[in-house]
Amino acid sequence: MRAAPPPLAGSTPGPDALRPLLDTVLDALRQGAKARGGPLPAGGPEAVHRHVTAALGAVLPEHGTDPHEALRTLVHALAEGAADPADPLCAAHLHTPPLALAAAADLAASALNPSMDSWDQAPAASALEAGVTAALAAEVYPTAPTPDALVTTGGTESNQLALLLARERYGPRLQTVLGANAHHSFHRAAWLLGLPEPITVPTPDGTLDPAALAETLAAAAPGPTLVVATAGTTDAGLIDPLPAVAALCAARPDTDLHVDAAYGGPVLLSPTHRHLLDGVDRARTVTVDLHKLGWQPAAAGLLAVRDTADLAVLGHTADYLNADDDTEAGLPDLLGRSLRTTRRPDVLKTAVTLRALGRTGLAALVDTCVERAQDLADLVEKTPGLDLRARPTLTTVLFRPTGAADPTVAAIRRTLLTHGHAVLGRAEADGRLWLKATLLNPHTTPDDLAQLITLVEGSTHR
Repeated sequence: MRAAPPPLAGSTPGPDALRPLLDTVLDALRQGAKARGGPLPAGGPEAVHRHVTAALGAVLPEHGTDPHEALRTLVHALAEGAADPADPLCAAHLHTPPLALAAAADLAASALNPSMDSWDQAPAASALEAGVTAALAAEVYPTAPTPDALVTTGGTESNQLALLLARERYGPRLQTVLGANAHHSFHRAAWLLGLPEPITVPTPDGTLDPAALAETLAAAAPGPTLVVATAGTTDAGLIDPLPAVAALCAARPDTDLHVDAAYGGPVLLSPTHRHLLDGVDRARTVTVDLHKLGWQPAAAGLLAVRDTADLAVLGHTADYLNADDDTEAGLPDLLGRSLRTTRRPDVLKTAVTLRALGRTGLAALVDTCVERAQDLADLVEKTPGLDLRARPTLTTVLFRPTGAADPTVAAIRRTLLTHGHAVLGRAEADGRLWLKATLLNPHTTPDDLAQLITLVEGSTHR
């Protein structure tokens, strides 16, 4: 006789099936983190590979073990071998520690498994997404009459969509102009969309210089242009002069502005720091990631548009998902809300976070992380033997040992990684290599920052 199939996560029996499994998962997460004992596993790639391979064993055994054993073994291995952004000494990338409530909401999304490609697969989730995207678009464009936003997997997809919308407005001759500080995804997006290679404006000071941009635009062949500005560069967290760039675009025919605010966008929620993004609402499209300064589990990206009519070109019909007569009868059409077909209801975790924390709660998290970056900059400036590149704009701090050669700086970072002591990034600026700390953990304390400095000093003198 064939064995009964394993229990499912949804419907009324689902929670009862999940509860004991979750106990196993939570215990494995706790024990795995305890075994790791720091921000990432010690030993480097080979040691981690050996450990994970041993835990994995036969990937597809003839006969399975059991759900609790499989969860316990592999979740423990994943946690023990993780680079944990919830550890204050894990501060290399735009890799946020997710809020517990957002992770819990993500569990509900996984259990119910709505598919956001047709209303009959996601009735409530589609209504939830419509409400949340409208509200967040209004944060980006507070005075626009018809703003809108699409949920994406993050900055790369959002930026690609922005170029696609511009191409559909202007045709395949569209020229993209961006700073050398712009995200790499624009070059790949232009290639994927059959657009000319973007024209790159040098950014020796880390941000777009309006005068250099004006010269580049004047020298470019006439024709439709999309200018890209950045609000939160990946390497240094810098923000281009958005009002001046927007004014240049407004003065030219057939020239639109896209702002990549994947990093800096959530600063709009902070009354203290939102002025840093003055002018962002003059862009035609804006990228925002809530899995950076929004503390959401990946993925939680948005592409905001000033006018929802710009999204009409994404419309697409598949009779089994959005037949014309169903749409005419009032069933919402979801295919024009993404280039993807099957997609998760990633908006749920964001909706829960917005409701639970409110504007003031999220603003406090943003402000705390910005303050911690200033604190780290203070420590670097007070530490003999360390150089600070510049005071931070957002939450990224670049620093290096005084007089160190670039290979020495790179070796310091790798030493910290190999010993599992700290996770710092690296960035090129001013013709030199810098250590990069990206502070996205609102639980980080001044003592944690002091420990980070001590670890860097110790690795410098090895």
